[in-house]
Amino acid sequence: MAKSRESFSKSDIRKKKEKKRKDKLAKKQARKESDSKGGLDDMIAYVDEFGNITDTPQDPSEKEETNLEDIEVSIPKGDGTARDKTRTGTITNFYDSKGFGFIRDAVTKESIFVHVNNALDEIAEGNKVSFETEKGPKGLTAVNVKVVR
Repeated sequence: MAKSRESFSKSDIRKKKEKKRKDKLAKKQARKESDSKGGLDDMIAYVDEFGNITDTPQDPSEKEETNLEDIEVSIPKGDGTARDKTRTGTITNFYDSKGFGFIRDAVTKESIFVHVNNALDEIAEGNKVSFETEKGPKGLTAVNVKVVR
């Protein structure tokens, strides 16, 4: 009688593959049987008025009507009064050779950067000035700087 050409490891691997295929087929059959009782209705979720997810729909008689105009999706509009954005202060440090300096705000006492290109008048250290601020790359920057006499 002739010996089998398959080694023990080859036959073992073949048996494992066959078992794996049968297990996969059994799982597929079990899924088909359990799927007949469920379906899309089991997957639907509802959101109540508080934002919680539930499995039951809300009663239509309890729903409240909402006007689309009442929903705010951006920054609320101002109260209609325009605020004066002009501030006043004193130039504390100013370097003529470099063309920049700092203004000490009269109200908040914070230092605000000023460049000679943003000045409308000739400015020097110690001058009282009025200015507006805008966001610069490193913080607030004074623009439209005018000397107050």
